[in-house]
Amino acid sequence: MIEVQNLTHRYGERVALSEISFDVKPGEIFGLLGPNGGGKSTLFRILSTMMVPSDGRAVVAGYDVVGEPAQVRRHVGVVFQTQSLDKALTVEENLRSQGHLHGLSGAALGERMEHAMHQLGLADRRKDLVETLSGGLRRRVEIAKALLHRPPVLLMDEASTGLDPAARRDLSLHVENLRSREGVTILLTTHILEEADRCDRLVLLHQGRIVAHGSPRELRSRIGGDVVVLEANDTSSLSGRIEQRFGLKPKVMDGLVRVEIQNGHRFITEVVEAFPGAIESVGLHKPTLEDVFVRETGASIE
Repeated sequence: MIEVQNLTHRYGERVALSEISFDVKPGEIFGLLGPNGGGKSTLFRILSTMMVPSDGRAVVAGYDVVGEPAQVRRHVGVVFQTQSLDKALTVEENLRSQGHLHGLSGAALGERMEHAMHQLGLADRRKDLVETLSGGLRRRVEIAKALLHRPPVLLMDEASTGLDPAARRDLSLHVENLRSREGVTILLTTHILEEADRCDRLVLLHQGRIVAHGSPRELRSRIGGDVVVLEANDTSSLSGRIEQRFGLKPKVMDGLVRVEIQNGHRFITEVVEAFPGAIESVGLHKPTLEDVFVRETGASIE
């Protein structure tokens, strides 16, 4: 449904995207995960035809984003990070206004509005002014607007930014329903690990390059065992001593020493006994997408 081949974009001398390639299958929820400045927004703008790439090719719903931008726009719905709702209008009025932009009117528009509101759980809020809605509900209205012309592809740019965890889960549930009930193909950008974990597949972007790709489970399996996090007064010294004593390759980041190892609980006992007084606190967890990103880049997503 989406094909990206060797996509490159430059802002003057700065390379924002460097030979990006991936594909999104029909009916898939696909994520672009990475920190701010990693290239997600540039890629999103290219796929939504707001920007022409410096090099490479992108095809959305069978249409080239450079050669056939009007056709691409007819086949995609777009939810931008910045809200585009009129707060002084009701939910219903916002949808009707959007429908008019697509040339819809009368019974046909009314039917599509009803369908979109039921899809996103907004039917009982139709008469509510947007300014009275929570952030999560406003996002659902944005998605309803994007679906009025019944596009097969939905592009979402950091749609859950600013929402609390409960609202994010609620939004993810509605996105999953769009895929399962309507067959909509969804591409979303995010820096939120919980949201990325719900994708079927994703790519990890860092400084304009793909550093890893696959399903969340496949990516986490790259680490395999446990992640042990150690706090110490002298992290550089502790890291070197662990490498010398245990033959491991710790990473020092954000004032902590991170170690990837099987049977992490046993290692904790051994490392505390090996360096008495050097370790102030310890933590143990199973690998996350953040750990995968740290392993591939040495940097944090946040």
